Amino acid sequence: MSDSLQVVSGQPVKVGVVDSGFSPEASIPIQSGSAFVIEQDQLWQSDQVHDSLGHGSRVIDVIHQLAPTALIHSARVFSAEGRTTALQVAAAIDWLAEQRVDLINLSLGLRADRPVLREACKRALEQGIVLCASSPAQGEAVFPAAIPGVIRATGDARCGHEDLVWLETAQADVAGCVLPMSNQRGLSGASMGCAHVSGHLARLKQQGCWTDPSSVPEVLAATARWQGREYKTHG
Repeated sequence: MSDSLQVVSGQPVKVGVVDSGFSPEASIPIQSGSAFVIEQDQLWQSDQVHDSLGHGSRVIDVIHQLAPTALIHSARVFSAEGRTTALQVAAAIDWLAEQRVDLINLSLGLRADRPVLREACKRALEQGIVLCASSPAQGEAVFPAAIPGVIRATGDARCGHEDLVWLETAQADVAGCVLPMSNQRGLSGASMGCAHVSGHLARLKQQGCWTDPSSVPEVLAATARWQGREYKTHG
């Protein structure tokens, strides 16, 4: 990585990741981890953080590679089948807020708009926590990305790992690289784009580029390599 990774601010940035957990065998240090599961129609908090899907581990890897000094806190919400609920995601956000994170990455999208998730996002935003959530480049809006105040992040094929695009479209605010750090194309998508945006945000905060969460959109726009959608022409 480039010299731009040098730490400027005094306190490490704390990043929460709501996803499928993490691999305890990985070399990336995790500050704390918890799982939020539905069993017998009730929500339970568990210490079973192992990532059986691999998705959360890839997201954490992206954030760690872009912001290696960031302190990662992992909240597992996905089942082994890749399912989750608004109640689980809301509980994970609340728990991460208790860990006093600066930023929460949500590389996920739920179709239904649920009050429990809106309220959890509102509480986190009121505490000054930046929320960055996946949004599809096309199609219907998903949640929590569609909740006011949440940074809507997607992927853009123009981006390498070090690039951002400030889109400001009906679908998304910003986009990052669609690939995991391994560059494996079968694992690409908006969720990886969201992870890249969170990684860049963590690094920018560590460098002192933003302290006030309200300035994050302006900072992202200023640091983006491209502005607006890519329009392809046929010659």
